[in-house]
Amino acid sequence: MTFRKNIFNLIGLGICVFGISYQAIAQEYQVPANAPAHIRNAVQSNTRTDEETARDINRLPAEILTLADLNEGDTIIELSVLGQYYSKIIVNAIGASGKLHMYDLVAFEGFGAEPGNAFASMYANVDYHLQDYDNADYPNGADAAYLINGYHDLPARGNDQAAMNERLFATLRPGGKFIVIDHKAADGSGWSVADTIHRIDENTIIEEVTAAGFTLISNSALLAHPEDSREAAPFSMPGLTDRAVLIFQKPY
Repeated sequence: MTFRKNIFNLIGLGICVFGISYQAIAQEYQVPANAPAHIRNAVQSNTRTDEETARDINRLPAEILTLADLNEGDTIIELSVLGQYYSKIIVNAIGASGKLHMYDLVAFEGFGAEPGNAFASMYANVDYHLQDYDNADYPNGADAAYLINGYHDLPARGNDQAAMNERLFATLRPGGKFIVIDHKAADGSGWSVADTIHRIDENTIIEEVTAAGFTLISNSALLAHPEDSREAAPFSMPGLTDRAVLIFQKPY
């Protein structure tokens, strides 16, 4: 009886371990086969930490950067770089001939400046700035600007989003892209919950960015989560919010 019990316990343990392993494998992020080589190599770089790669399954970095048409040699403006999740992928993808200009809001100096400067010091083609986005010293003729999960922060942190959009429009080259990703609030809610649950109505972003002269060329469902009620703060459901993925372009 004891022998049979031990056998069944071992089988049960094996099933549990296999189940856990299978679930882990099922949740492992796979770079799509059609991703450009420079983006694939950047996402799969061994310079990325386990903590960073664990977030890939819910952020889909290769799909996002392929949609954004990130190219080797690009000059990129990255806004709201806290944590440098995308910074590391972007700098590896653009290569030594590219240039990454990173910006954090002045309001985030206390926890953004030290890691931002440390990251920039590791790369000859990266610089870090602590400037508000509506009057930052952006490089002229940049190929693209990225603002990921930070548009909703702007007015509460003393920034004029209309001035920022106009400044980015002026600094990007003709055909340059502005990529905005953010947590969706309820349709029609505008800015009403941006400072409470850190979400924004995607239509508000579209209206404000296109008012500066940009054209919306993609409104992607890559990070859609229709099961999200859009009522909770993103911190309570990391990686599982319904997110707007918007690609704007400066006309040629």
